[in-house]
Amino acid sequence: MSRKSKIIGRKIVNTIFMILVYIFLFMPIVVVIVNSFNATTRKPYLTWQGFSLDWYVRLFENNALLTSFGNTMIIAVVSTVLATAIGTLGAVGMYRYKFKGKGIINALLYIPVVIPEIVLGISLLTVFAKANVPRGMLTLILAHVTFCVPYVIFNVRARLSGYDNSVEEASMDLGANRIQTFFRVTLPILAPGIGGGALLAFTLSIDDVIVSYFVNGQTKTYPLKVMESIKSGVSPDVNALSALILVGTIVLVVLTQSNLFNRKRKN
Repeated sequence: MSRKSKIIGRKIVNTIFMILVYIFLFMPIVVVIVNSFNATTRKPYLTWQGFSLDWYVRLFENNALLTSFGNTMIIAVVSTVLATAIGTLGAVGMYRYKFKGKGIINALLYIPVVIPEIVLGISLLTVFAKANVPRGMLTLILAHVTFCVPYVIFNVRARLSGYDNSVEEASMDLGANRIQTFFRVTLPILAPGIGGGALLAFTLSIDDVIVSYFVNGQTKTYPLKVMESIKSGVSPDVNALSALILVGTIVLVVLTQSNLFNRKRKN
């Protein structure tokens, strides 16, 4: 076999492997989208009965499902804002200052990341019970902030690893105080790390099931509502909402990427 034939053979094998990987990754998403157009009304809603948009109409009549999705978005937005603010300040403070116990705090940051979620959920439930904090929206936000903060710190700290302190010194030499320097110099430089940490925190908050299960009380989030519906079969209106969320995510990604591309071209 010639060298050219070997190269062609490798390309074919690589192409087939890549296609199989993409099928493995995206087939569940395709199934969800297709099933959202299923006309069936019989549980467990798996038999294809024809194309229909009825479940998209019924989606807006399902108040419980829409309420759970609204709760999820409120919790995700609030916890992301709090986790981003706390994580950014924590990362900057730990980068700049030396103090006793800094190494211990650094090590403790990994605990919410590496321990099983069920252990974290039980621990938070115990803390809230001992503190007599009623379970609901507040406990969900506090729990989500707890496991989101380390991810923000890790992202911001990675950005700080190549940070040049002389930029801040130059700013203060030109008359700016520390607060002005932070908001006009430091914050813009750290923006990519802060943005990455915020997006990661937002994604983790929306996606969380196990921790939310222990601290939710009577407040249902969208993942918990979907988990409950699995017992009787996930209805196509749940698939319809998932499809709309997917479309919204794709639009957001496309807009973000196009803005970044336009900025690079201008530069």
